[in-house]
Amino acid sequence: MPPVERELLLNFIRSTQPMSDHVCATIAERFSPLALQRDAHLLLSGEVADRYLFVARGALRAYTHNPIGDEVTTGFFLEGRVALEVDSFFNRTPSRECIVALTDVEGFTLTFEELNGLFHAHPEFREFGRRVLVRGFTRLKQRMVDMAHLTAEQRYAKLLREEAPVLQVAPLKHIASYLGVTDTSLSRIRKELVKG
Repeated sequence: MPPVERELLLNFIRSTQPMSDHVCATIAERFSPLALQRDAHLLLSGEVADRYLFVARGALRAYTHNPIGDEVTTGFFLEGRVALEVDSFFNRTPSRECIVALTDVEGFTLTFEELNGLFHAHPEFREFGRRVLVRGFTRLKQRMVDMAHLTAEQRYAKLLREEAPVLQVAPLKHIASYLGVTDTSLSRIRKELVKG
């Protein structure tokens, strides 16, 4: 993978938790390059998650199945973020979610053991990990509150405003399930926004 990709990882680490260049480089060296083709799975339901993936290029989608077997999108992982099924990864339990590449993806990954080794060896990395988890938890909490407080139109407008790249890579059916609406409702919402 070209050196510029490794630089993206270094920048992500530095921007999340200030640390010396030496410690940052030492941490980044422990990450292994990973490439996924579009539609390849990073994680399947029933597996124990063992990849902590920094997404350098591309996008992924997390999903599960409802009681009648339909896919329900639970999240998107865009460039410059960590793709991870937190419960399965940290609790070492089988995942109820899948994570699939929406596009070709390039990034850097750590296993559970490698991540914990870095946590023990570098206090700066423990703080880095805490900040990444807090950001992820905050986004999840905001989404839960938005589902209760915002209309479907407002949820779509917020996605358009804050996560515009998702709309370029994800099929409408995945966006609709993420927003908790039908495909038909999402089409109507999109048409109304164009008119307004």
